[in-house]
Amino acid sequence: MSKVGKMKMVKKVMEKIDHSSKLRTDIPAGMAKPTPPLGPMLGQRNINIPNFCKDFNERTQHIKEGIPLPCRAKVNPDRSYNLVIHKPPVTYFLKQAAGIQVGRMEKDEIAGKITFKHLYEIAKIKSEDPPLALMSLQQICVMIIGIARTCGIEIVREIDPKEYDEFLRARELKVEERRKELQLAKESKLLRTA
Repeated sequence: MSKVGKMKMVKKVMEKIDHSSKLRTDIPAGMAKPTPPLGPMLGQRNINIPNFCKDFNERTQHIKEGIPLPCRAKVNPDRSYNLVIHKPPVTYFLKQAAGIQVGRMEKDEIAGKITFKHLYEIAKIKSEDPPLALMSLQQICVMIIGIARTCGIEIVREIDPKEYDEFLRARELKVEERRKELQLAKESKLLRTA
């Protein structure tokens, strides 16, 4: 048998390798739309856009609208897909538990506080995610402590409600002041380029 004949036989025996990329993105619950940025991402991977949006919105209708959900979709050769929807990101849970909208803006700033009970509850919820399934609850708690430190959220034993309310009001004023500074800087930059 010639070399060409052998190569053809080998090609027939070998399985096709799937080179398509997986879709990894965050989509707000119940708000999947075929418009950018989601539509082009789905189109590049040959996923039926209206069917994907309908499927995602149906699967997330029990979740409060607008909550960011990390999604993973693997496309099969027949253009069908396997959609895996994870729990919201840890930063979302931390900000909700601390009662803040924005994390740390400066290096050693404390943006909010949560208790160990909050930490444990977040760890229990996140332990259901497939990537964290093999981690123990203690390992997940350590991971969340690191993320909280990055966001500027302090973990304490107890929180006094009145004291924390005053802290949040003072922080809100700082955030508003910082937004105004950023807006002024942006406007002055636009004036220089015009």
